[in-house]
Amino acid sequence: MWNENSVSVVLMTYAERDSIRGVIEGFFATGVVDEVLVIDNNAQPGTAEEVGRTPARLVQEPRQGYGHATRRGLAESRGDLVVLAEPDGTFRPQDIMKLLVYSDECDAVLGTRTTRELIWAGANMAFFLRWGNWAVAKLIEAVFNTSHLSDVGCTYRLLRRELADHVAANMTVGGSHAGAEIMLLTIASGARFVEVPVNYLPRVGVSSVTGRPVLAVAVGLRMMLLVLRFRRRGPRPRAAPPTALDVARSSLREEP
Repeated sequence: MWNENSVSVVLMTYAERDSIRGVIEGFFATGVVDEVLVIDNNAQPGTAEEVGRTPARLVQEPRQGYGHATRRGLAESRGDLVVLAEPDGTFRPQDIMKLLVYSDECDAVLGTRTTRELIWAGANMAFFLRWGNWAVAKLIEAVFNTSHLSDVGCTYRLLRRELADHVAANMTVGGSHAGAEIMLLTIASGARFVEVPVNYLPRVGVSSVTGRPVLAVAVGLRMMLLVLRFRRRGPRPRAAPPTALDVARSSLREEP
């Protein structure tokens, strides 16, 4: 629970059997997470058994793909605040606090893995991936005249319930470039958002996408085409200024 809001963490899993239990336990250990929802996207044998040793809830999504699994997770989650993350050990559960702090003023809080000081030794964020994610994010920033963006592919994100429902209802991408669509749907909705740096650690195991350079390039190109397609819909609406309720929420947090 965070400021009277229930918190759900959604983990989409395919090849994370060896790390998922520790990640789930790490999120519950923060003391602010009410629900961890695991979306089994045709995961490795033994994954369900690892999840079953934790209090997490398991949901099956047979349609293969990051986008399909994410859409299912957003729709099935129950929290007022929905946090998307990875079960592969690349994110620190404790960094959820960074996202929650800004949730009082914003509809979405987007993580970024491109802050050099927070990229751990051995993390899969070499020059190509780091600057590729930065370049597509800057394309979105320029095309839609948004606030600062530096990482289009970071899964670690928080969406308030209304925005999570909106994104789930309007997602069309089922594949690995769905992360860009979530960002674009957020921007196109006029939601207030902010980007914050998060730690990025070495992955347990090998990624099915970023571990293969050719696939990573293909995903990047699809993201760029998606940005241009969204641009044809017209300019984004301006984000609404803070309301009296937002100010009240901030005041409550500042009281001793």
